[in-house]
Amino acid sequence: MFTSVLMIEKALTSADVEFVTTLHGDESVAFHVLLQPRGDQADRLLRAIDDVALGELDEAVRERETPEGEAAKGMGERALEVSLQALRASGSEAEGRLIEDHPLDALKALVEEIGADEVIVLTDPHYVEEFFHRDWASRARHKVGVPVLKLFSHSKA
Repeated sequence: MFTSVLMIEKALTSADVEFVTTLHGDESVAFHVLLQPRGDQADRLLRAIDDVALGELDEAVRERETPEGEAAKGMGERALEVSLQALRASGSEAEGRLIEDHPLDALKALVEEIGADEVIVLTDPHYVEEFFHRDWASRARHKVGVPVLKLFSHSKA
């Protein structure tokens, strides 16, 4: 069985689930999902810049309304549970957890703990972070010791 660590920032859509569960053809895959709820105010600015870059001005204005930190934890737990259920419904094994601090440290520890074959980072585009190679996938490639695949979410959840 192929073992993938899947890093996400929101609930998986049905298109996302289909995409990640078909990456390896007919080979069965066990997913270990890590979800980090929204970050702090600095993250809010980067998200707003990304929204503007995508032409989503209404989204940029609403960024301050999005729960962050502790307020986002409940939403994160629900998003994780929805994602795990969807992966299981597709026939894959899936377990997961929320991560609150140092997502790359948690990722590295999990990869080592389970002997993962790969890491899949599935997020919305983060142009500012990607340009400066500060996004999860770019940073993980130097830290985890297994292949890291960067994918963009198919739609807004």
